[in-house]
Parts: sequence; C-alpha cells; structure tokens
Amino acid sequence: MQDRLNRSASKGLGQLISYKKNERGIDIETSFGNVSIAFFDERIVQVWGYMGRREEDFSYAVVGTPIKIEFSISDLSEKIQLTTSALKVTITKSPVRVQMTDLQDVLINEDDAGLGIQWINDQVSCYKKLQEGERFLGLGEKTGPLDKRGRGYINWNTDAYAYGTDTDPLYCTVPFYIGVHHAKTYGIFFDNSYRSVFNFGASNDRFASFSADSGEMRYYFIAGESVGEIVKSYTYLTGRTPLPPLWSLGYQQCRYSYYPDREVLRVAENFSERDLPADTIVLDIHYMNAYKIFTWDKKNFPDPKGLIDQLKKLGFHVVLMCDPGIKIEPGYETYDSGIKEDIFLKYPDGGLYSGQVWPGWCHFPDFTNPAAREWWATHFKEYVALGAEGFWNDMNEIATWGNTLPDLVEFDLEGRKTTMREGRNLFGLMMARSTYEGTKKLMNKRPFNLTRSGYAGIQRYAAVWTGDNVAYDAHMLAGVRLVNSMGLSGMAFTGYDIGGFVGNTDEKLFARWISIGAFSPFFRGHTMINTRDSEPWSFGEKVEEIARNYMKLRYRLMPYLYSLFFDAAKTGMPINRSLAFYFPFDEKIYDHQFHNQYLFGPSLLVAPVESNNDLLRVYLPEGSWYDLMTDQLRGGNQQFVEDCPIHLLPVYVKGSSIIPMKERAGRNTNDFGDTLEIHIYKGDTYNDFTLYEDDGISFEHEHGVFSKRKIAYTPEKNEIIIQDKEGSFTSPYTTLKVYFHGFHSITEVRIDGVATPVTWKEYRFVESIRNYDPVNTQPEGPKIDLPYVTTTNESKKIVINW
Repeated sequence: MQDRLNRSASKGLGQLISYKKNERGIDIETSFGNVSIAFFDERIVQVWGYMGRREEDFSYAVVGTPIKIEFSISDLSEKIQLTTSALKVTITKSPVRVQMTDLQDVLINEDDAGLGIQWINDQVSCYKKLQEGERFLGLGEKTGPLDKRGRGYINWNTDAYAYGTDTDPLYCTVPFYIGVHHAKTYGIFFDNSYRSVFNFGASNDRFASFSADSGEMRYYFIAGESVGEIVKSYTYLTGRTPLPPLWSLGYQQCRYSYYPDREVLRVAENFSERDLPADTIVLDIHYMNAYKIFTWDKKNFPDPKGLIDQLKKLGFHVVLMCDPGIKIEPGYETYDSGIKEDIFLKYPDGGLYSGQVWPGWCHFPDFTNPAAREWWATHFKEYVALGAEGFWNDMNEIATWGNTLPDLVEFDLEGRKTTMREGRNLFGLMMARSTYEGTKKLMNKRPFNLTRSGYAGIQRYAAVWTGDNVAYDAHMLAGVRLVNSMGLSGMAFTGYDIGGFVGNTDEKLFARWISIGAFSPFFRGHTMINTRDSEPWSFGEKVEEIARNYMKLRYRLMPYLYSLFFDAAKTGMPINRSLAFYFPFDEKIYDHQFHNQYLFGPSLLVAPVESNNDLLRVYLPEGSWYDLMTDQLRGGNQQFVEDCPIHLLPVYVKGSSIIPMKERAGRNTNDFGDTLEIHIYKGDTYNDFTLYEDDGISFEHEHGVFSKRKIAYTPEKNEIIIQDKEGSFTSPYTTLKVYFHGFHSITEVRIDGVATPVTWKEYRFVESIRNYDPVNTQPEGPKIDLPYVTTTNESKKIVINW
C-alpha cells in the first residue's frame, strides 16, 4: 500500500522516521511531511500536520491557555501511544495515522487507515473512518437536518441574500463539529480560515473528511462524556459570550428602514400605547447620508441626539447599522482619514482595493491591522456621544455587488501578511472585534454588538443573526435549526429575523414566528424595504394579542433567561439547546418529524410548528414533562399528536425544573416589579438552578456587584433550598412567590421551620389567550390551579420543605 501511496498525485504522511518528546506531546518526522501531537488539557489534543517548516502557532480563534498535564509515552513495535488521565492517542508508524480511544481502548475517532492526512498541491485534507451509525452535529451556521451525515458543506463567508433552506455556504464560518456514535461523543475543530470543505460521508461510504484550499492541517480533537462537555471545552479554546446588556435580550424592532425621525418615534410610541413590551429601536442604513457610515441624513434626521434622547425617555435603546464599505469621496472625513492612516485593503502592487456596495465604490478597512482597528474604534466617538448603545455589523462577508472578491487582495494579519484566500473568512470576525472593543472602551459599559458574518470565536465579540431570511414556513423552521446548530458550535447569542426579512409575511406566519422567536436568544422583528409593515400590530387585533402574549411571556422569563446568559459566559453552554445536548443517542430526536425541537435552557422544550398546521406530532424524550400552559403531565419516550391552534405554541417543562420569573412583564427589561416567582415542577431527580442578577448594564459585576443564588430541589427530601446570596448587588425583588406544579395534595409547607399554609389560585402564563370565536370573545385560554407560598426575598438561606 505504501508503494501505491508514493505514486499517488495525493501525498499522505509517510512512514515514521523519528519523533521527539516535548512538554506538551511529541513532534514526528515522516518520510513525507510532519505531524505534531500536543495536549491542550487531558481531553483536548492539537493535531498539526505540515510540510517542511511548521508555521507559527497563530490563531484569531484560539484564546484559551494550554494546561500543563501529565502524560506517558509508550513506544511499541508498530505504534506510539500517548496516555493522559482521560484519553489515549495512538500513532501508527507505517503509515503514520492517528487514533483516539478512551482508557479502556474503546474507539472514539480514527484516521482512515489508507488516507489520513493528505496533500494535493496546496490543498490539505484529513480523512476519518466513518463509524457505524455515526452522526455529525453542528458546524455553525449550516442548513439541513440536525444530523448532517451524508452531506457536504463549504466554509466561505457569502452574502447569501434570500437563501434557500438548503443553501450553502451562508454568512458565517465555524469549522467545528461534534461526532456521536456507540455511546461516544467527540468534537473536532479545524482551525484554518482558508476556504474549507467538510464531507460527512457525502457521495461515499468510507470516510468523513475536512479540507482547506491551503494552509496547514491544524485541528483540535476534543473528547467528552457529553455534548455539553464538548461545547464547554470548545468554548474554553475559542472563548465565551460575554454577559450582554440586559436590554439586548428584550424585543428589538427593526426594518429596512424607518425614516424620517417622526416615523421612528411613532413606532416607539406604539409599543407603549398598545401595551407591548420592547427595549430597542434599530436604525438601518437610511439614517446615513447617502449610505455613508459615521454620517447622518440631515434632512430625515436633523437632530439625532434629540431623537435618541426622546427614545430613551420612552424606554428605548438605539442600535445603529454599521457597514464596512468606506465611500471613495474626497472631503468625506472617514475616507480622508482612512487614506491618511493607510488602513484599507490593498492589492500586492500597493493599489487600494475598491468594491461597489450601497454608497457606491468603496474601500474597506483591513481589520487584521491593529492600526485599522484603532482607527475604526475612534470613529464611534460621535455615535456613543449621541447615546447609541448598540451596533449592527452588516455586509461584512465582505459583501460587494458581484459577490466576487479578488484572491490576491492582501491582509496585514498582525504583520504576517496574507491574501483574501485566508482573510475573507476572518473579515467579519475582525470587524466585530473592532466594533466591540472600540465601543466597550468608549462607553465604559456593555455595548450590544451584532454581526452577520464571523469565524470561530465570534461569540467573544458579537451576537450573530441568520441574515436575509425569507417569509415562509419552511424558512422559519430552517432558522430554528440554524440557531440550534450554532448553539452546538459554541454560539450562545443567536437569532433570526422574526417574520422573515425578504418577502411579505402574512397574519398566521407572523403570529407563529413571534411565538417561536420568544424562545430564541436574540429577539428581533425585521423586514426589508417595499414589503408590508411587520410590526406586531400590523396584522390586526388577533395577531397583536398573540404577539403581546408571547412577548410578555418572554419578558416574564427574563430572570431565567438572564441567568442562562450568565451560565453561557461562565461555561459556554448556549441558550437554545438541540435535544442532542441531553439525548444524543435517542434516535427519535434525529427524525425529521422532531429535529426542529429544542430546549430553551435546561427546562423548556419548544416544539416549533408551521403556521398552517393546527396539529403537530411531538416527541418527548426520557423524563417527565408538563405542558407549560395546562400543567398536563406526560411521560417521556413517547410521541403524540398535539393541538396547536395559531395562538398556542407547544412548550413543555421538564420534571424537577426550577424556573424563576417576573410576576408581571413590565414595559421593558428595566421594569422589574417587586415580586419574583419561582416555579418548581415535581419530579424524581435532584435539580438546581443558579439565579443571577446584576445591574444589567455596567461591568461592576466583574468587581463583585452581583447577586448569585443557587436554588436546589431535592425530591426525596421534599425540600427546596434557596442558598445564601453571593455578591453585593441588591435584588429589585422584595417578595418571593414559590409555585408548586404537580403537587396536587400539598396543603402546607415549612419555611425555615415555620408552618405556612399554601394558597391556591387560578394561574395563567399569558394574560389572556382568546378563543377568537366572533361570538365568544371572552378569555378562554389555558389556566392552571396552582398552590403557592409567599415569603420575603432576603439574602440569607431559605429552606422550604413539606
């Protein structure tokens, strides 16, 4: 076989010639090429195949620090084996191939024996043997089913206007996937920003592979006992989502575009007048003068500070669109200063690259140049001085008319120099980084930063939305899968345009979309120019009421949601969690009937459904589950048909769950009220939830000004413990109401040893859900008879038992 490989046009790692141990692993020389094996920790292994001299270990994606670990090396006759406390890495000697097993020698992942790492001219590939029943999850913003086996994908950031439900590539590159087979889970992150291709057994039954047009074969293998462990390890490598401003989790209203300023104010006033909670107005490109970034259209927005001040009085924050194209126009300060500071992308002969986009012919900042990042940051001073607190990085794939960027355009890459071939997939990441770091410094509080494009690690700098989606049902469900896929790829703050950006949404579609969107990390309504209005009140009273109900439910869930974002910042766990996070070996979750279902945090199972369906087949995995609206209890491992009229989205609560909620929605996220509800769902397994609070805007939480309390439910003891508060922040909630779901015979509890009778009340998770029968317009939606107790929200430990 080695002779055949030597004659092949494709060259793979040859026979082992020598190896040398270092403090993190070993360096191997082969008869064709080299490979380095280095431990990041006991479960994370960097595999680096290269020709000739190895490049510097430079990455914009990897920010984690390697942990020094103990490992052993065994030199056997036909292989070398490296062993940590959690993993064995075996390297065969002829030819050199890599295999990963657990400590009991159970296979996790292995190179294809005949292929392994290969080169075809500049292209480099790694071929992994397909395992029986192996499934492939994640890979970031990728269309298609939950299990991507049998499919191939390209990573090449693209302005994919009105993309289809199977279009690839899209806007964002995250070359990280999770493999599942035979009760084993693992992750592979291929850190190469050149155009790459992932093949999960597409058009072959032999291998899964990942390749790049150039660069080196540098990938990280991540072992873990669960999908969650793998995502946590991946985000240890690439960073985690910083705690966002609380207001950015509320409803954001956008369209392309709101103008003049009077229309912007009228939209904001409508939310208050119609009792619709909201936090943000987003200004698209028409606020600019001729689409030029860092300018204002003085005709339609003569007093931007006055407008923003008025919006603040109405309770709204402002997000501004930011495009990277700088119009070529002498006398335009942004252009002139960019020329002076020499920060634009260039051709190899020194000429500036020009591309055509909204303002006309433009130059583009080279955000891989530290000087360009500093230049970009300084230009946000006026926006920040006006009171803007959010920034929307768009068109950063780079999008240009023609959608074809010359390969030879050069990037600085921190002084290392490269071309568009390596830099294109990095542009969105580095623009988002520049905006985030610049505005954070200028504002001295948490900015909201949103991007369309990015690369692995983008979660450190920005929320990501799924771009120019289309107003139809299949696209709505495709957006759900995209967000779930991005969650599997370490991206916690993600979402889609509710109602669809392209095309005209209708009444039922908007009603269904906003109910699903209420259970999404990023919650924004948006539509494009020359389409029908798409605000919550634009479709008549029926749809407005449905929108109000789910918007208010979202706002009441804010203590739960904000605590999940705290968890994301600490552990990397996403908000929207595919069922594969908890049930990766349950075949039913991959059935196309059920692969849209997901968990919103650890407790709420959401079953999305098309707008034209009033019935849905639902699958509930292992455990016990309560219907959110009715408290009907169902066992797990079963499927059934659920009624889902347009005003009811199927949502279920896992048994033993703990869900903190506001008693009332309020006008915005800053309108807390004084009562916090804690909902306990009867189950048979221990559970705990960490309730996190802070001021929602500053960085004082990094200096101890926060409140963190663990709430624990122990069924065998019939006990709930709310632990002592950590941190110095004073909660706005002075009263606690603890609700008991599924505890039908409870009449009395003891609060810190004091007997306390429970009170029963008729409870609704939404204020009203009408029948919509024209003859009967009284609220007839789901209600629950619930027992609860009330106590004071003190900082000390509270014990409730029964």
